[in-house]
This record gives sequence, C-alpha cells and structure tokens, in this order.
Amino acid sequence: MYRNRYRNRFRRLATGVLLLACCLACVPKQTEQETLQRSSPEKEGMRTVGILRFLEEVKTKGIDMHSLMILRRGKVITEGWWYPYRANYRQIMHSVSKTFTSTAIGFAVSENLLSVDDKVISFFPNDLPAERSPYLEELTVKHLLTMSVGQDPAPVFPLSDKNWVRRFLATPIVHKPGTVFLYSSYASHILSAIIGKVSGQTMFEYLQTRLLEPLNITDIQWEVDAEGNNMGGWGMRIRTEDMARLGLFYLQQGRWGGRQLLPKEWIQEASAPHIFQGDSLTLEEELTDNWAQGYGYQIWRCTNNAYRADGANGQFIIVMPEQEAVVVITENTGDTRQVLRLVFEHLQPVMTQGEYATRQEDREALSSMLSALAVPDPFRTDEALEAPKNSARSYALEANDQQLQTLSLAFKATGDMQLTIADTSGHSYSFPFGADRWQYGETPKPSPYFLNPRRNPEGLLPCATAGYGSWTAKDQLKLRLLYLEDYQEETYVFRFEEDRVEIDLSNSNSATPLAPLLLRGRLI
Repeated sequence: MYRNRYRNRFRRLATGVLLLACCLACVPKQTEQETLQRSSPEKEGMRTVGILRFLEEVKTKGIDMHSLMILRRGKVITEGWWYPYRANYRQIMHSVSKTFTSTAIGFAVSENLLSVDDKVISFFPNDLPAERSPYLEELTVKHLLTMSVGQDPAPVFPLSDKNWVRRFLATPIVHKPGTVFLYSSYASHILSAIIGKVSGQTMFEYLQTRLLEPLNITDIQWEVDAEGNNMGGWGMRIRTEDMARLGLFYLQQGRWGGRQLLPKEWIQEASAPHIFQGDSLTLEEELTDNWAQGYGYQIWRCTNNAYRADGANGQFIIVMPEQEAVVVITENTGDTRQVLRLVFEHLQPVMTQGEYATRQEDREALSSMLSALAVPDPFRTDEALEAPKNSARSYALEANDQQLQTLSLAFKATGDMQLTIADTSGHSYSFPFGADRWQYGETPKPSPYFLNPRRNPEGLLPCATAGYGSWTAKDQLKLRLLYLEDYQEETYVFRFEEDRVEIDLSNSNSATPLAPLLLRGRLI
C-alpha cells in the first residue's frame, strides 16, 4: 500500500516539476518594479475625507497604530507610519503568516504535488500513533486549511517538545473532521510540514521562486520550529509594503507583472467561505460581525464581501474585490474589532467609481496628518527638573527571577542616556534612550515576544529598538523600550535614594505578561 502511494506521489512530483520547468522556460523574466506605483486618493476614485475621518477616529480612540497603507486599482494612494515605526522596519505578523502558508499549499496543488483531499496521515507514516482513530484517518489537507480538524481543545505545544507533527497526530479528534470550526495554529503548522514533505524544502525556500521573488518580497524573516520547519501559523516578520504586495496578488487573482503565478481558481477557492464559526448567531452578527462571515483557506471572510489575512493584535491585509482595494494595517491592540469597524465605516464607503478633482484643503489636511503620525509620548519630564548630564551610575542588583546581576546608567551632555544590564549568564545588553524623545538602537536581547514557550528566537535577532526616557520626579526616571519588529515593550521605573535604587520592570506581552518585577540595587 505504501509503495503504491509513494510511487503515485513521485509521479505527481515529477510531473509538477516538469510542468513548472516548461512554464518558466516559456515566460519572460519578471520585470515588476521594485516599489509599488503611487497615486492620489481622488485620482483612483476615493474621497480623502473618508481617510481623514478614519485617522481622526484612530487618534481619538487612542488606538496603537503602527502603519496604514491603502491601495486602489493597483496603486498606493495613502501610506503612513506612526513614529518611531518606519517603512523599512519589518513587524511580526502572527497569524498573517497563515495566509502565506495556504498560498504555499496552493502552489503545491497547482504543481500536482498534493491535493486538498489527500489524507494527512499519508504524509507522515513514521509519526503516526500506535492506534489510529477513524477520525484521524479521515483528516485531510482541506480540514487543516479550514480549521475544521475536530480537535477540542486545540493543542498547544512548547518548542521543547521537538516533534510537533507526532504530538499533533496523537492529539484526540473528538468531532468528525469538517464539521466544527476551531481555530488552531498547529493545524497551520502541519501544513508547513506537509510542504516540507512534498517539496524537500522549507516553506520559506519553497515560496522564494514562486511568490516572494516575483513579488519582490525580499526583506523577510520567518521563525522555525525545533526541526527547522517554518512556523506555519505564526512567526513571519515582514514590511507593510510587502503585506500590500500579497494583498494585491490576491486582488489580481494570482497575477503579477503580466504573469499568472497561481491559478485564479485557487484564489477564488481559498477566499471563499468553507465553514462558519457557529450556528447560534443572531441576525445582526451574521450581517455585521467580521468574525462570523465564514472561513476560507487560512483566510477570514469580512462583511461587505471582503476578506482578510488576520494576525493577533491587529495585523491585517484586507482585500476588497468589489472596490478594487487593499487596506493594510499594523497595530498593537486588544480590540481588533474596533479598527475593522472603522475601515468599513469610513474607508470602504468612499471608494467609488470614477475620478475626483483633488480639493486643495483635503490634500493639505491629509499630508499634514500623515506627516504628524506618532505613537503618543509615554511620559514627559517635569519642566522644573534638571536631568543629570555627563555622569554615570552602576548598581549591583539583589537576586531576582530574571537573573539580572548589574545595571548601569550613563547620562550624556544632551540628556540622552544609555542603559546597560548584565545577567548571571554573562550576557550584557545596552539600550539608548532619548531625553523626552525616541532614540533608535538594536539589540541581540530577545524581546518579550519570546517569553511564549512555543517561540524560537533563532535567526530573528538582533531586533530594532526605540528608547524613550523622562524624569517624572526629582528621584524618579521612567524608560520605555520598544522592540519595533515585535511591537513589544518594556518599562523601567527607577526610584533613586542615596546609594540605593528600586526598579519596577514590566512588559506588554499580553500572552505571557511579566508582572511588575521589583529590582533592588546598591551603588557600586
């Protein structure tokens, strides 16, 4: 049985490789420009007033936005980054990674390497449990794609478990596959492992020539598991413009630069609803809830016939086929519904046919608003205080849970400062902080993102940082450190008294928060 299965799979692999080679030989070299084309909202049929209202509400509601990019008719018509975030910085995508994973499956299907109806157990004969349940034997690639595996609860494995495929296949399936929606990042990860099996490459390697290089997505990082598989459900770092490229690729139904890279039938199938999130929804939820419109192949359906790639804390690639539009958002919020509501309340309704004459006052208002985008200052120095300059302090710390041993502060003539911490393992990290302003840096220290035991910092360091410092009282210094590529932050609150210091250290990781840690030290 296994011999026939692998003979058939080899035939499909050989056929797919041959077809791909023939296609590539017949297609002229990709000449897509390095940057997406730019235009104005009115020229592409979008009223600027809607964008202004959207940005005003984001500010009024205190939403921690990092970037916004709006495309219409294939062109960027609005883009902005909230300082200190910048266009050239990658940002962790969380579950937006899943849509790249399903796209890899689409390429594998188009090359006859697999079918969505293939049984999952057929790819992993050496990782099967001793006893296979009927539900496990029924499990297909499509069930993984549509989050309808039937496990309940969804499994969670730490990186130390090594073989996640074996653990996943041994997790009981309690519902018939295809009948119950339950979101599972590990279902997505098995898709990555399947790509490895049928292609002999990691998913990142597999997508290079098929998607990433043609779309000119070059500045990308992707977390791996203990066996070297890219994390199928999370762990991608990518720039805002490259998110927009994937959205435009889907909007153009798999075409790029005059080439049909992925069959449009796959794009249509992947973005269609295959399963719904529940059968107890009210009429209002069915009409207005962006989490109740159905789920495709690692793609969420939205209201108004749109769909999206969706990452935790508000990473979005929203594709609006009827409006010929893509909206890309990165942010850090616990209420992701809020921003989606604003998109469909303010942005989509002002996307119309035709072209408008640009009003001078609208153009100037939007330009002014975009140039002023910034993360709010976390604190400010009391104007009556005089910050120390041209001096330094070093402290030996008492034993603590973070194994921090020493801490030093150096104050420059400008009032800017440098924080250096050393731990008991011999690691030392330094961070620059501006005086009531952000100052950029870079660190090999893992951010709070990696406190989650399933996450792996290998290949993802160093990380870009921005530091902000203020003297909020005579003997109190507050420092805010942003890990820009992971949108995590740490806050240090120093209280000085003669030769002693107390420091409250906390972070913003919502999944694995660090309760304020009290550090005590003595001047050395």
